[in-house]
Formats: sequence, C-alpha cells, structure tokens
Amino acid sequence: MINAYTVDMGNQNLLGSFEQLVLLAVLQIGEDAYAPAIRERLETKMQRNVARGAVYVTLDRLEQRGLLASTSAPAEPGRGGRPRRHVAVTPEGVRQLKEVRGYLDALWDGLDTVRGD
Repeated sequence: MINAYTVDMGNQNLLGSFEQLVLLAVLQIGEDAYAPAIRERLETKMQRNVARGAVYVTLDRLEQRGLLASTSAPAEPGRGGRPRRHVAVTPEGVRQLKEVRGYLDALWDGLDTVRGD
C-alpha cells in the first residue's frame, strides 16, 4: 500500500517527501545542523510553518534507518545544562537522496507543459 511517507520497493523504503526535505536541510546547514536550525531552514525555504515535533520525530526515524548520525555537543548553561544534538547525513542517506532524485527526474521527464518549461 502507498502512503504519504514511504513507498515499499521490495526490501527498501523510499524516502518520504518530508524526510527528503530534512536531509537536504541538514546537508545545507552542514556541521551546525541541529533541530531548531533545521526547522528554521525548512520554514525559510518552504515559506510555511513546520511543527517542531515533526522535525524531532523525523530526525529520530532517519537516524534509526542509518541515514543520519548524531553527536552531542557539550552542555550549555543557556540550555539548562542540556547538550545540543548535532546531526549529519550518512553516506547511505546521500545515496538514498540521489536515488529518489533520479526517480523523480525520470518521472518528470517529458512533462514540460506541467513544469512550465
């Protein structure tokens, strides 16, 4: 069954659209990528509100799938002594992003009237 988050292709799940957006935001931000910065990047680029919880849940899911890796920065007094969780896209995450982009490019091919080209 197809849903809004993943498409089952045999033993692999394709990235959902929000997962793609999160991974791309992490890549754009670089080594300073952490949840609030990712949310801000998404809201700026998409020009719409992004739920804080959606970002955290997606980061956890992507890390569980091995598409993100996280590290904890030293605790900060301004954060009540809590460490900041930085994330980075893994090589597998980059591979899956490229794979999905290839599928999308192939499906958009020939649809110039829809694309406005």
